[in-house]
Amino acid sequence: MTQVMGRTAFITGGGSGVALGQAKVFAKAGCKVAIADIRQDHLDEAMAWFEAENAKGANYEVMAVKLDITDREAYAKVADEVEAKLGPVELLFNTAGVSHFGAIQDATYDDWDWQIDVNLRGVINGVRTFVPRMIERGNGGHVVNTASMSAFVALKGTGIYCTTKMAVRGLTETLALDLEEHGIGVSLLCPGAVNTNIHEALLTRPKHLADTGYYQAGPEMFAHLKNVIECGMEPETLANHVLKAVEENQLYVLAYPEFRKPLEDIHARVMAALAKPEDDPDYDRRVAHGVPGGEAKEEEKTA
Repeated sequence: MTQVMGRTAFITGGGSGVALGQAKVFAKAGCKVAIADIRQDHLDEAMAWFEAENAKGANYEVMAVKLDITDREAYAKVADEVEAKLGPVELLFNTAGVSHFGAIQDATYDDWDWQIDVNLRGVINGVRTFVPRMIERGNGGHVVNTASMSAFVALKGTGIYCTTKMAVRGLTETLALDLEEHGIGVSLLCPGAVNTNIHEALLTRPKHLADTGYYQAGPEMFAHLKNVIECGMEPETLANHVLKAVEENQLYVLAYPEFRKPLEDIHARVMAALAKPEDDPDYDRRVAHGVPGGEAKEEEKTA
């Protein structure tokens, strides 16, 4: 079990959406919370909410920091600032993400670089900034990396986004193995539809990566995208699943039962394609030598 009360949580993208839901739920659970976001207006709106709650009698300790998670030097400075004020960060939420959809063949290099920079390198930067500090202090902790159900299920038109989220899945599953000996838990959050403003992420796209092969941002497109996701789960509902996963050290946070059938179909196809031991004359030799993915037979281990 991971006790969250009294610990400091650092949440990227924390000014809105899924991440703000996490900030609200973990603050209510007794965490000191730092919300980091690239948009000052979102930070201001989030802090206004917390201040209003404190005025009603809550006792939330929350600070806001403006941060571009792709800027490694800025990340390190913000980490120092947060820990100086709130104490050592022991709960890390790499939640910030962006999306822009369209066929892979239409994507420009800028389309690729923007989503990879935020969705993948942003997670890497969070891990690299805080995990060594957690290990050095020896007090345990927990890392939550937000991917998507696109980490498991590929959909037409989501190629870049899917690529980044599948990469976050691989990073997170490996990180869990690497950090087990240090008493640091790791969770992979894979949202489906969430009632957020993720479609507005296009407003944060940097000018030097503005060349796109996809649709241009505008009121009509924003309205369409919002219509698609507004029926999704509420951010705080999803965050409560995350709280449970952190407390119980669950690797996977998969809160969407509507994905059971697609996942069952995917894994059935994978298993059907996987060679069987009886069809591979070299199988026993490789397993006996402890090849990755295999275990030597018990009699071979003790021979």
